[in-house]
Amino acid sequence: MISEIRNEQGEKIDFTYHEGNGASKKVVVIGHGVTGNKDRPFVVALAEGLAAAGINALRFSFAGNGDSEGRFTDCTITKEVGDLGAVIDALGDREVCFVGHSMGGAVGVIRASEDPRIRQLVSLAGMVSTKKFAETEFGDVEPDKGLMWDDEDCPLSSAYMADLRGIDTVVERGSKIAVPWLLIHGTEDDVVLIQDTRDILAKAGSNAEFIELAGSNHVFAGEHCQPMVDAVTAWVKKQFA
Repeated sequence: MISEIRNEQGEKIDFTYHEGNGASKKVVVIGHGVTGNKDRPFVVALAEGLAAAGINALRFSFAGNGDSEGRFTDCTITKEVGDLGAVIDALGDREVCFVGHSMGGAVGVIRASEDPRIRQLVSLAGMVSTKKFAETEFGDVEPDKGLMWDDEDCPLSSAYMADLRGIDTVVERGSKIAVPWLLIHGTEDDVVLIQDTRDILAKAGSNAEFIELAGSNHVFAGEHCQPMVDAVTAWVKKQFA
């Protein structure tokens, strides 16, 4: 199995591999959202749920997050698209299904629209309108001086804001996703609104499937975690079969 993953900048990517079926070359790669890491409870629950169902899973922290090398202030969607590419490179000839949460959802859409090595895609509360998100959440915070949601560990960088504004939206990439695609979003998400998923779903083809989780927030907390895990696991199992 993989001993080490490094991105284009040479930064070491922290990851945990969950073996579900040692004989299978298929693996689900799970990427988190902004200010997150591979050890967020719902990310761990998803990886463990997949492994329990006989599906290999790898969860990782983008560079600058968790125990991965790099600076948080360098984190951007564009850089994380590269990080995901490095993870897929390390997996070699394995068939990859990527699951991206929040900002990781935008990363997944961009990567999957360009990289045929992603054979299935799952967006969990995926960010679509990146510029709108930047303005809504951090428009009143001064970049390079202020913090994301008053978190001392998450300074807001001008690089991050410029990247989100430059991308603007990934909605048009929805029509470029040619692989099976599952989108899941909670109705009570107040970080990335469910309308983001509805907007990109309108651009997607018949290969896309949408599951709306009533009452769930952005991180599928509490009683909403298991339904998310069950939905993703059942869908992946069907695709891998």
